[in-house]
Amino acid sequence: MQIGPYNIRPNVVLAPMAGVTDKPFRLLCKQLGAGLAASEMTISDPRFWNTRKSLHRMDHAGEPDPISVQIAGTEPQQLAEAARYNVDHGAQIIDINMGCPAKKVCNAWAGSALMRDEDLVARILTAVVNAVDVPVTLKIRTGWDCDHRNGPRIAHIAEDSGIAALAVHGRTRDQHYTGQAEYQTIAAIKAALRIPVLANGDIDSPHKAAQVLASTGVDAVMIGRAAQGRPWIFREVAHYLATGELLAPPTLEEVRDILLGHLHALHDFYGQEQGVRIARKHLGWYAKDRPENAAFRAVVNRAEDAASQIALTTEYFDRLATASTAPCAVAT
Repeated sequence: MQIGPYNIRPNVVLAPMAGVTDKPFRLLCKQLGAGLAASEMTISDPRFWNTRKSLHRMDHAGEPDPISVQIAGTEPQQLAEAARYNVDHGAQIIDINMGCPAKKVCNAWAGSALMRDEDLVARILTAVVNAVDVPVTLKIRTGWDCDHRNGPRIAHIAEDSGIAALAVHGRTRDQHYTGQAEYQTIAAIKAALRIPVLANGDIDSPHKAAQVLASTGVDAVMIGRAAQGRPWIFREVAHYLATGELLAPPTLEEVRDILLGHLHALHDFYGQEQGVRIARKHLGWYAKDRPENAAFRAVVNRAEDAASQIALTTEYFDRLATASTAPCAVAT
């Protein structure tokens, strides 16, 4: 998939998620096979650019190219200025958020709420595209609600405004993340556009990724929630798309090493106190589908500092590895 001068390979992309796709997680997902990883959405209001949260979100030092930064807001010129600011601070692709369904975002008429005002969408996209010399991409939903599935019209506005690629989540805003994603609207959007289109929503396995690519004709798949606690999904999907073969799941030892590397990165990036707190949700996601989930969470949530969080996690996985290799008792 080509976005401006950037060849996105593999065509398996990490979806931007607030509170999840911070720099440590983006780096991890790229290392494990994601072809592109956009930042969490950064607010367009310049009054908040120097807060601790915004400074963390705008930190892209050491990230591999291309660096994609998502911005959110409602005022065309403010979003244009935010795009310029982020390009000046390392962004190589600007992504505009019109897909977030969160109430606090939509109540401010940002995120997917913007899809209710197609004229405003056109003004925003034109202002941002004209403000920067890097590719501008857009993320939307299929519509505001089932009676207003105007994703195809927004898609045409996007292409006419100079948007370089479009990601579509297969739900309306009022669905949030409930029910099942529908891909017919995404397929219709792809068939009508010349620019690259990415499909997002409920893509949680190599088989599902291949199915969505085949049924919609899109250029890439975008994976969000399925990557939480399972960042190796990108290499699994990429390998299957390239070879038609499934990779073996990571061993217990590899999961441990990936998790410990992630913990160290979080502690270094945020500092010990905040890093330990943020790491807890990632630890929970890593354990959510494992039989030892409750026991694991009980152990690691006792950690109050970085050293004990690392030690408890290491000891727990080492005990699991020892138990899994112990010979079975033979009844006599």
